[in-house]
Amino acid sequence: MIQHSFPITDISHLIPQKKPFVMVDTLLDFTNSKVVSSFLIKEDNLFVKNNILLESGLIENMAQTVALHTGYDFFIKNEEAPTGYIGSIKKVEISKLPALNDIITTKVDILHEFNGVTMVAINVFNNDNEEIASSEMKTVIAN
Repeated sequence: MIQHSFPITDISHLIPQKKPFVMVDTLLDFTNSKVVSSFLIKEDNLFVKNNILLESGLIENMAQTVALHTGYDFFIKNEEAPTGYIGSIKKVEISKLPALNDIITTKVDILHEFNGVTMVAINVFNNDNEEIASSEMKTVIAN
């Protein structure tokens, strides 16, 4: 099994998304039951408008952090990661939108996983470690 020290800043091989749709850039922590990512919001981001990351960008960041968990899990097993998609999103709460040059930290807790369906709880924090968003998602591995 391959092991790395954290943070991992080259995560391009761990998620299916490619530029300009990448909304995570660093893997900060990983266990079987959680993953933590960070993301620097840059001016060329597709979801930045008036120097603010839009809600859609924040939700995409959440989903890509979940994909990062799957991708890294398969990578350390030396297996090719399957493609997945969002099955459902519920309880999305966004209290504040991050600004240009902010670094957001996204923490995903795996609530349960069965037959390729994963339920997760997600919390997003800003530079001041203030929670700015949360949600629950169900992701599904494509067969």
